[in-house]
Amino acid sequence: MKAICGFIARWMGLLVLLLALFSLLFPGLLSQVGTWVINPMLGLIMFGMGLTLNARDFRIVLSRPKDVLIGCLAQFTVMPLVAWVLVRLFRLPADLALGVILVGCCPGGTASNVITYLAGGDLALSVGMTATSTLLAPVLTPLLTWLMAGTYAPVDAWGMLQSILYVVIAPILGGLLLQRLLPRFTQKAVAYLPAFSSLMIALLVSIIVAHNAPRLLTGGWLVILVVVLHNMSGLGLGYALGRLLGLSHPKRVAVSVEVGMQNSGLACSLATLHFAAFPLAPIPGAIFSVWHNISGALVARLYGRP
Repeated sequence: MKAICGFIARWMGLLVLLLALFSLLFPGLLSQVGTWVINPMLGLIMFGMGLTLNARDFRIVLSRPKDVLIGCLAQFTVMPLVAWVLVRLFRLPADLALGVILVGCCPGGTASNVITYLAGGDLALSVGMTATSTLLAPVLTPLLTWLMAGTYAPVDAWGMLQSILYVVIAPILGGLLLQRLLPRFTQKAVAYLPAFSSLMIALLVSIIVAHNAPRLLTGGWLVILVVVLHNMSGLGLGYALGRLLGLSHPKRVAVSVEVGMQNSGLACSLATLHFAAFPLAPIPGAIFSVWHNISGALVARLYGRP
């Protein structure tokens, strides 16, 4: 069983891609699933993240505040600004522009920790940055979305803050609590969590793609290009910033991956909850979920070279 779970986690990018393509070409099955399931699925992923975190992951904030601060500042400046520039440059319609900006304003994704490890980066720093940016997200994600996307649609910043607390922070705290109350169970479960999270992300993306398959087939290439450029810009600028500030190569890798790989599932959830009048808003997050796993595998090989 552990071997199967390891295989699923290792080939997460391919799994997400294959299920997304299946949903695009044969949307009938998963389009029957209501989009209301997106929030519970994301909550389960975040609960799993809470099970894997421990006190050491938060101590890095106190022991290496400069490194974590650099990573989090890059996270919440580079990606939102690049998103804003790209939607203006390519003149995306309002619903797609909202989706791209939402992705840019979200915290780092949990997959960044796996990619940092595979790339030989500073794993402790990556986990610390993911935890910190996630805790900052209830305030910074709604605020940045309001600043960047307020011209495209009314942004309910307070409602978004509440959603992030319910869907992200509460499940993480629940995972931390269960870890404290049932440590033996948690130790056994942790081995299966990467595979479980991979399956949840793949299903989440597939449901969103299935609901929007006709629109993607008729005009999806432009948003795919924007999403790819957004992700690659984050990876490149994150590494360049680390180099500019004199960080070691493992730290640069951690910052690069953390900045470039977003919690795109959260972007899909927020788009579905708060921008229902813009049906294509969840699409950039779904595409980002597929692409950043592919690009993550590629940069892991690139950064991991001796």
